[in-house]
Amino acid sequence: MIPRRRRPLGLCLLLLLLLLLLPLPGAPGHRGAAKPWEGAHEPGSAWAWPGFQRLRERLRAAGALSKRYWALLSCQVWPDDCEDDGEAAAGPPGWSLPLLGQQYLDVLTTWYCSFRGCCHSRDCRISNNFTGLESDLNVRLHGQHLVQKLVLRTVRDYLELPRPDKALALSFHGWSGTGKNFVARMLAENLYRDGLKSDCVKMFIATFHFPHSKYVDLYKEQLLGQMQETQQLCPQTLFIFDEAEKLHPGLLEVLRPYLERQVPEGHRAKSPRTIFLFLSNLRGNIVNEVVLNLLKAGWSREEITIEHLEPHLHAEIVESTDSGFGHSCLVKDNLIDYFVPFLPLEYRHVRLCVRDAFLSQELQYTEEALDEISRMMVYVPREEQLFSSQGCKSISQRITYFLP
Repeated sequence: MIPRRRRPLGLCLLLLLLLLLLPLPGAPGHRGAAKPWEGAHEPGSAWAWPGFQRLRERLRAAGALSKRYWALLSCQVWPDDCEDDGEAAAGPPGWSLPLLGQQYLDVLTTWYCSFRGCCHSRDCRISNNFTGLESDLNVRLHGQHLVQKLVLRTVRDYLELPRPDKALALSFHGWSGTGKNFVARMLAENLYRDGLKSDCVKMFIATFHFPHSKYVDLYKEQLLGQMQETQQLCPQTLFIFDEAEKLHPGLLEVLRPYLERQVPEGHRAKSPRTIFLFLSNLRGNIVNEVVLNLLKAGWSREEITIEHLEPHLHAEIVESTDSGFGHSCLVKDNLIDYFVPFLPLEYRHVRLCVRDAFLSQELQYTEEALDEISRMMVYVPREEQLFSSQGCKSISQRITYFLP
C-alpha cells in the first residue's frame, strides 16, 4: 500500500484563510440558509436559543465545506490521490462550488504549483516545451540554421507519434565549440522540467564512464541496467553520449534492440519514447571543407542545405579507421536517423557568443569589447581566416580580462 502524501502546513493555513473569505451554506442570503425556528429544541432549553442554534449549524456547515474544498484542492494539486478524495469533493446532491470559491481555489492552486511543481499529466518530469525549444534554438544558438530546423522538426515529430516503433537516434558532428553540447542541454531543458538533472535524462562521457576497452562486457551490463532502470521510471527518456567517437563498438551493440524496427517483442525497449544523442568531433573537418568550398563557389551560408553535407559526412564516418563509432552496428546498419552537421562559426557568430556571455553574467559591455574579444580567437584556414578554430569555446573565460 502506498502511503499518502503529507500535506504541507503552510498550504493548510492558506486553505483556512480561503474558507474564511467564502460564504458558508448557512450564511444569510445563501440558498438554503437555516431559519431561526427550524430545528429548535424544546422551549426553555439552552439549545433553543436562536443565536446558539445558528452558530452550531454554521460550524457544522463550515466543517463539511472545508472538507469538500480540501478534497477539490487535493485533486488539483495531487491528482494521484484524487480517487480517495473524490467522494468528499463531490459533496451532497445538488452541491456545486460557488464561482467565487472556484476563483480562490484556482489562485491558490496556481500559487502552490508555481514553486512546488504540480503536474496534471501524471508525470511531472516531462514538459515537452517545443515553443521554448524553438525559441532557444533560434535566439541562443548562432550560425547553425541546419541544426535549428532539423533538430526541432525531428524531435517534435517523433515525440508526437502515438506509438513509435523505434527509438530516435541523432548524431551531432562538428568542431569543438560549435554548439553540440549546447543543443543537447537545450533539449534536456525543454523536454524535462529538471533539465540535465532529470531522472529521465542520462549523460555518458566515453572517456569517463567507459575508459577501458578490456572492461567492455562490464560496461555493457552496467549501461543496459541503467537504461532499463531509467525507462521503468520514465515513459520518455533521453540518453546523451559525449565523445561518441571514443565509444567501443561492442558497447554500442547494447543499443541495437532500441533502434531496430519490428524487433521481437521480448527485446523491445520498455519505454515507448527514447531519444539517443551522440556528440562527436568525428569528421568535423569534412563539414568545414564542404562549407568552405561552397562559400568559395559563391553560395551564401544560409543557402547551404543538409543535402550538401550529410552524404559526405555519412560516407566519411563509415570509412573512418580511427573510430569505433564508425565501425559500430549503429553506423554500418544505418540505425542512426540523422547525422546532424554543425557548421564552423565565423567572426560574426563568435561576436554574438561574446555578447551572450556578457549578458548571462549581467555585465555591461561595449561594442569595442565585443570586437576585441572576438579577435582574440584563432581563425582558419590561414589564408581566408573564416572559421573560429575553437568555435565559441572559452569565451566566458576571456571576458574576465575586460572586467573593471
